[in-house]
Amino acid sequence: MDAINRHITLPSWLDKLIFEELGAIYHRSYQNMTVIDWDKSEVLSYLGTYFPRSYSESLCIFSDYFQDFAGKWENKEQISVFDFGSGTGGEIIGLLTALQHFKQLKQINIVAFDGNFDALRLYEQVLARYCSFTDKKLKNRLIPYKVDDFYDMSVLEKVIHESFDIIITFKAICEFVTNQQFETTNPYKHFIRTFLPKLNDGGIMVLVDVTTCNKVSQEWLPIMLDAGLKSTGCRTLIQNQGFNQQFHVSHSHCANDVSKVAWRIIEKEHLKK
Repeated sequence: MDAINRHITLPSWLDKLIFEELGAIYHRSYQNMTVIDWDKSEVLSYLGTYFPRSYSESLCIFSDYFQDFAGKWENKEQISVFDFGSGTGGEIIGLLTALQHFKQLKQINIVAFDGNFDALRLYEQVLARYCSFTDKKLKNRLIPYKVDDFYDMSVLEKVIHESFDIIITFKAICEFVTNQQFETTNPYKHFIRTFLPKLNDGGIMVLVDVTTCNKVSQEWLPIMLDAGLKSTGCRTLIQNQGFNQQFHVSHSHCANDVSKVAWRIIEKEHLKK
């Protein structure tokens, strides 16, 4: 299965909220991002540019996944989600939209982690508005915490006591590559080894990242991603075909914005030591 390169239009309520009410700004950039250090004005640019892209990517990937694996999820009344590097929440809203057609599902518990407090405040406002458009109960817990090194990651791991049905990270691990926060350790490997044990049996981990050649590591991120997966012994359940996949999204500030990402969906199984 490969998510279809379809064209997503941002829902009118969401478009109005982020651009008119929250003041989002559309501004394309191809630089290696370190969003965690951005101030509020820069986060508003992220909201207007990368939120719609993440929404589209997440909605497409999860809609196609749930279509092919509906039997695993259609009888669940409650689902738990952990978003590592949630930012302003585009991928969460995309996931929630994809989950909407599961009528048996009554409650979704979300734990959202990010080190940029301005981004989390915007995420809260978007999620609060989404609640008025769904019949499902949403329980949300924020973890505002900045990870700079191995120690910080271990602290984060210890404060997360829950286990999850879905763990996601969208375009967040690339920042650890840029900042060299785990020294020579592959950050994808470290993320998987840290959080896969918190995945429930039958759950999935979804890793999505940009497909650029990182200026700091001098490596292509999808190659680093696959190397990290291989070193942990994880089995990739589904992934994009080729080097990357294009996703298209339209909103009031751009008729056809295009993003390119690599994505992998993995299941929990024995990790290599």
